[in-house]
Amino acid sequence: MSATPSTMLPLGSTAPDFRLHDPGTGTEVGLADVRTERGVIVMFLSNHCPFVKHVKEELVRIGREYRAKGLGVVAIMSNDVANHPDDAPERMVEQGYPFPYLYDESQRVAKAYHAACTPDFFLFDGSGKLVYRGQLDPARPQNEVPVTGADLRAAADALLAGQPVPTEQTPAIGCNIKWKPGNEPDYFA
Repeated sequence: MSATPSTMLPLGSTAPDFRLHDPGTGTEVGLADVRTERGVIVMFLSNHCPFVKHVKEELVRIGREYRAKGLGVVAIMSNDVANHPDDAPERMVEQGYPFPYLYDESQRVAKAYHAACTPDFFLFDGSGKLVYRGQLDPARPQNEVPVTGADLRAAADALLAGQPVPTEQTPAIGCNIKWKPGNEPDYFA
């Protein structure tokens, strides 16, 4: 299983806007629909990736807990479904996440966020500035580290408490985003 690290978008970056299809509801959902005055967690996921499957239960817990605490939570799937049909929109609905799971068919949103892998996590404050990007925690499918969400939880807890989010952050590791042929982003060059 090959692992791709996140690109670590610069802290302080503004959350790129988006409006994407939600296969679960059949509606279009934008950043403004999910971001709250406290902030928003944006995650890039896929259905078939072993790294995502390994942490899925924790993602569900985080979604429920942090939405209840006033943070927005949204997931985006940007893989090329023609070559990876397990990630197709109808399969996204089967995942059962307690937050919107949106389909980025054009892959423009993944490019705007400089997303590289699944899972890839971004936490923005209430003004839309990036305060955390990186791993959920050190757990990986091939290690014995328990899945706790410790890194993302610590950042979200600091943000909600009005405390500074530590700037030393570890890149996420996961399956590379499956880019459509000829659509690979230039930030890997």
